[in-house]
Order: sequence, then structure tokens, then C-alpha cells
Amino acid sequence: METKKIWANLGVEDLDRTTKFYTALGFEPNGHNTNEQLRSFLFGDDNFIIHFFVKDQFKWAVNAEMADLKLGNEIIFSLSAESKEEVDQWLIVVEKAGGKIFAEPQEYGQGYFFGFSDPDGHKFNFLYWPK
Repeated sequence: METKKIWANLGVEDLDRTTKFYTALGFEPNGHNTNEQLRSFLFGDDNFIIHFFVKDQFKWAVNAEMADLKLGNEIIFSLSAESKEEVDQWLIVVEKAGGKIFAEPQEYGQGYFFGFSDPDGHKFNFLYWPK
């Protein structure tokens, strides 16, 4: 057996707010996954998919156990940047879209990053790591 694809499924409170946020960041909607219970976006060169489900509809998938993102993390997705300057540009875009910055831009080893959460508290960072 061989796994062909991996994607993420996350619960959200408001699909329209989620759609507005990720559209403002410039991520492409995964067109065939748009309805009253689900929105989906493509991330990166490999088109990694993140599905955003209305929390009430998503509880079946996690046996009604949802993480309280105010108390901890479920996962942090890392998004690559080509330079430190691009990381700083993403910071402006994320703030303008309404993202919450939880880690200001900073050096990390040879790299440079900042961390943010979306309107539902899902955590991401933009990271530049020299080749």
C-alpha cells in the first residue's frame, strides 16, 4: 500500500470569516469543496489542502473532542518564504487580514520567522530558512 496524498481538516466557527481571511492572504480556494459545511484552500507548490469544516459538522470526525485553541495548540503549519523581507511582507498581509500575531518576527537558528493564528485560533508561521 502507498499513501497518495495528505491533507488537513480543521473546525471553524464561521465559514465566511474563514474564507475572507484566507482569500485576503492570497490562497487559492479548492473549488469543488465549497458548500454550507466546508471550505477548502490550496497551500504551497504541492497544493497541500486544508479543509475548514463548520465545527458542529466536524465533531463526528473527532468523536466530539475538539481542542480548545485558547488553551493550547493542535498543530502549527509552517509556510515557507524566500527571504527575510518576504517574511516581513507576509506579516503586513496577515495583520491586515485580521490574523493575530503570537510570535513577532525573529531569528531562529539560521532562519527567520513570525507566528500567527487565524480568526479561529489555528496556528501558522511564515519561515525563511536559507538553503
